[in-house]
Formats: sequence, C-alpha cells, structure tokens
Amino acid sequence: MTHENIVNVKESLEKAGYICSKTVATVVYLAGATQKPVLVEGPAGVGKTELAKAVAKSLGRDLIRLQCYEGLDEAKALYEWEYAKQLLYTQMMKDRIDEVISGSGNLTEAVDRIANEEDAFFSERFIQPRPLLQAISSPEPVVLLIDEVDKSDPEFEAFLLEILSDFQVTIPELGTRKAIKIPFVFLTSNNYRDMSDALKRRCIHLYIDYPDVNLEMQIVKLKVPGIKDRLAEQLINTIHEIRSLDLKKKPCTSETLDWAQSLIALQVNQLTPEIVTDTLNLICKYRSDSDLVTENIETIAKNAGLECSI
Repeated sequence: MTHENIVNVKESLEKAGYICSKTVATVVYLAGATQKPVLVEGPAGVGKTELAKAVAKSLGRDLIRLQCYEGLDEAKALYEWEYAKQLLYTQMMKDRIDEVISGSGNLTEAVDRIANEEDAFFSERFIQPRPLLQAISSPEPVVLLIDEVDKSDPEFEAFLLEILSDFQVTIPELGTRKAIKIPFVFLTSNNYRDMSDALKRRCIHLYIDYPDVNLEMQIVKLKVPGIKDRLAEQLINTIHEIRSLDLKKKPCTSETLDWAQSLIALQVNQLTPEIVTDTLNLICKYRSDSDLVTENIETIAKNAGLECSI
C-alpha cells in the first residue's frame, strides 16, 4: 500500500490519529515516492516519533524502532551472534570432534579440519537480528524508525550512511545483505547535537515546531474528544502564552494533551488563573519555569482570555 497523493497522505494520517500540516504531508508523500529517508528535527514532544507510527499505521506496515543512545554500536543496531547457543551446540556435538579429526597426521591438520566446520556455527540459526537487519531482511515493506539519532555517537552516524545510501549491510561471515523491500525510514532528532552534512544529504529534511493555535486545537479535539470548546480555546491560548516566556523547557503538544485530560478529570469547565497555577506541574517540568509562569500569571490570563484574575 502507498499514498496516492498529498491529500491522501493528510487524510490517511488523520485516520491514524495524527493531525498534520500540508508541509508534513508533502514531505511524507515525497519520501514514499522517492524512497528517501526523512530526517525529522524539532523540540521534544511535538510529534516526531508519532509521525512515524502514524505513517506505519496508515500504510498497514509494521514499525521497527531503533532507540539511539550514547555508546550505541553496530552489534546492538544490526545483529549479534548468539554465543550461548553456539556454546550449547558445541557441547552437544563435542563427540563429533573425534570423527572430524580422525586420520589427521598432525595438530595443524586437525586444527584446519575443525576450522572448516566454523561455518556451521556462524550461520542463520545462530544470528540474532537487531532493528536495522530486521528492516532490511523483512519480506514485507516496513517503517524503520531510528529514534533520537542525535544521541548516538558520530561513529555510529557514519555507519548509518551505508544503510541509508544503498540499503544494504555486510556481515563478514554471511556476506552482503540487500534490502528485500526498501523500508520507509524516519530519523528523529531533538537537536542534542548537529547531524553531519553527509547524513542530511541522504535525507529529506523536515522540521516540526510547536503547532499554531488552529492546528493544536484540531489535535486536542481529536485526542480529547470530550473537551468543551470554551475550555479547549482557553487551554490552548494559555499554552501559547506560556510558550512565549523564556522557559528552560517549553510545554510540548503531548503536555497540552495531558493537561486537557487532567482538567476534564478535575471536572473543570472554565480555566482560571488559580487553576493554571494549581496544575502547573503538568506542563512545567522545572521549578524555575513554574516560578516564571506564576510571576506572569496575570498577563498570561489577560492575553489568553481567562475571565478571572488572582
């Protein structure tokens, strides 16, 4: 299954529970048409990972996710040998060693004969595929999510270049593996560090920022269907006013949704400055940010259209 056009992308993602702009839909369509990876950058919590999940759902594909972190290496991302299983098989078959080396004229010849049996232990039955090899080996097209690639080391980023250029990997014991079906690849970055030019050249770039008022309203209405229009309007206006402050961490879309669901649980019908300050822990993750919002609550309330003041 593929997306037919940009409008179809937008509609399919909406059905998968993801509201996006035309820019995002265009990038997704072009990535599918050109089979190029998408590098999605932006603040944490704006929907980068959710985009990959929604594309997988809209296309009816499995999602294979590789979570990046400092120190991630090829073994954890590509494949590992199941050494415990190899050892078990060795112990089970040690009686066969006598047969293999029987007739050997000397120790060197015996060692050579044993070495000729190594292929049996470095074969498909002993390999443990990790996300990258799983995506390449899958007989059906999948969505491959390389999440928070900016947290990996530059050496690992360089290793990814071969994967993203040719969609193939080389396993010394088994040879080169080419993708059976080219996966739909997403790489996400929270700008922890800059990605290399080489990686960016291989990808279509997409920057997802905090949504505007109208888009965030659509997201809230979709994800929190029980919310009243007036409360949703006040909540979103308040969030946008809070984001305009010089915060250490601005509240993201996922925190907007958490706040909306919490207000419904509290049976709040109208947002007031008092309620904002009482529930700040849901949207502000640092004490300094909470203090700054509290200091500016009257201005925030006025600009957001909250009717009461403290």
